Amino acid sequence: MSRQHYKGGCQCGSVAYEVDADLDKTFTCNCSRCQRLGFVLTFVPKADFHLTSDGPVTEYLFNRKQIRHRFCPTCGVESYALGQGADGGEMVAVNVNCLEGVNPRELASQAVDGASY
Repeated sequence: MSRQHYKGGCQCGSVAYEVDADLDKTFTCNCSRCQRLGFVLTFVPKADFHLTSDGPVTEYLFNRKQIRHRFCPTCGVESYALGQGADGGEMVAVNVNCLEGVNPRELASQAVDGASY
């Protein structure tokens, strides 16, 4: 798989986006948030992520407060989060579970030990 164009968003449709992502590079994490929510994530530069429906969102910060977890206050789904990459550029963590036509359980995701950070 290489970089492809996807549509995604929350369950109720209030938050929707389009993203260009490479799903050969997905991650699962065992931190206190990701493990509980069952995230499968991919990270993309902010320039590759475009909101098409920017309904109201609630933001949650925890731990080092560096990632802005954005979720829909209506359906409760966190379909993306905002943060910075190692190079300091703006990045988007996309919840692959929220992409149309993708079965994230079929992906060979890399496990990350976020609980140790």
